[in-house]
Amino acid sequence: MTIALNRSGEPQTIPSRNGAAGRTEAPQGTAFRAPDGIVQYVRIGDLQLESGVTLPDAVLAFETWGTLNADASNAVLIEHALTGDTHVTRGASEEPGWWEQLAGPGAPVDTDKYFVVSINILGGCSGSTGPSSPAPDGRPWGSRFPLVTLRDTTAAEARAADALGIDCWFAVLGGSLGGARALEWAVTYPERVRRCAVISVGASSTAEQIAFAQAQTLAIRQDPHYNGGDYYGGPEPEAGLALARRIAHITYRSAAELDGRFGRNAQGSEAPLAAGPLGGRGRYQVESYLDHQGSKLARRFDANSYIAITEALMSHDVCRGRGSLQESLAGATAEFLVAAVDSDRLYFPAQSRALAEALPGCPDLHMIEAPIGHDGFLTEIGQLSGQLRECFFG
Repeated sequence: MTIALNRSGEPQTIPSRNGAAGRTEAPQGTAFRAPDGIVQYVRIGDLQLESGVTLPDAVLAFETWGTLNADASNAVLIEHALTGDTHVTRGASEEPGWWEQLAGPGAPVDTDKYFVVSINILGGCSGSTGPSSPAPDGRPWGSRFPLVTLRDTTAAEARAADALGIDCWFAVLGGSLGGARALEWAVTYPERVRRCAVISVGASSTAEQIAFAQAQTLAIRQDPHYNGGDYYGGPEPEAGLALARRIAHITYRSAAELDGRFGRNAQGSEAPLAAGPLGGRGRYQVESYLDHQGSKLARRFDANSYIAITEALMSHDVCRGRGSLQESLAGATAEFLVAAVDSDRLYFPAQSRALAEALPGCPDLHMIEAPIGHDGFLTEIGQLSGQLRECFFG
């Protein structure tokens, strides 16, 4: 396994999707100490997937903050959500992170005390091997990229932890897809997780959640530019990806938040009820908002990766092949913190409660009060600061 550090001006051996940031291979066995918040890469070799397919020569992108202590006992893994990346907090970078309230100097996950790691999920487009990465023949994987489950991504991350010299995580935590990844870590590798925080997700993806996800992936696949997934080098399915994001974003926000924020108001001078042909009418504010969210994601994310990661989330089921929920969780030895957002209409608090009640020790369910909906796990994570500091990071 090889750890490589991103350094400007050095050869770019494995280009990213947009060609901006490359990867420079380090000598075998050499461990770099990168500045906080700078992307690094680790080759984890061939990975046998749940489907029976082997993904060859896989690479994972990751960032770190803080210093790993001598016995590697202070390592914390923070898992990102569906369209997130490795940049949890600022560090040496000028770019703000997506969970600054959670991690950083003096934050609940104090990077002056803990060695924080965040790994881009396998199948992603932020440095890890995914559909836009070159296959062994040099062409992008595209339609040939295999199905990756959350158990596969966990197995991949375990190899990355091995390469970093981390035998056991002080804590693993995440929200939404990140919470599902954290839970899978605690169940698959109980001896390697001392504490686990599962936020805004249940023990499995329900039929309704799979239905919402299927609508999103179908929106991409039906884009005329999708070309069965082999669109690299030509027009990309941006319209389909933007539509997928619109569908998802409705589930990320509560009805009350959308109504209170936008109501039935028109967008600027546009007139939703004044038009000749139907296609010429103006937009409501909420439509403009969804248009913005869709186009913003389409500019930075790969459509195939959106499908790959969404289908990985569809696979989320800690009970698969393990028995009942209680039986599946019985072997987990971590200290758990389970939390939900009270207004979440994607991953209902009842699912988090059922998970908490089935876990060994029956931990309390902590409720984040946020009218915004599912996204409250990001915007209001500060409400868990007390519990995290007292229970996990005191």
